[in-house]
Amino acid sequence: MAESWLPSLITATPQEGFELAAKLARLGVKLTQPSAEIRDRLRSDYDEDTGQLIAASQVVAVHFQTVAAANNYWRD
Repeated sequence: MAESWLPSLITATPQEGFELAAKLARLGVKLTQPSAEIRDRLRSDYDEDTGQLIAASQVVAVHFQTVAAANNYWRD
């Protein structure tokens, strides 16, 4: 079994939650394409493609929704 790198979705602030969401998105890409060399080579395919950048932003937004819900939207 893999070592646990994500013990909880609970964060102290919305900013920390957003940072966690971005990390989840990055790790999702890394798990999908484990080769850093290939990821680096492919980066030029999307770094100026507005459609792909918007899609990446949408992935972060979905993760942020999940983190926000887990944190009860930072309300007590």
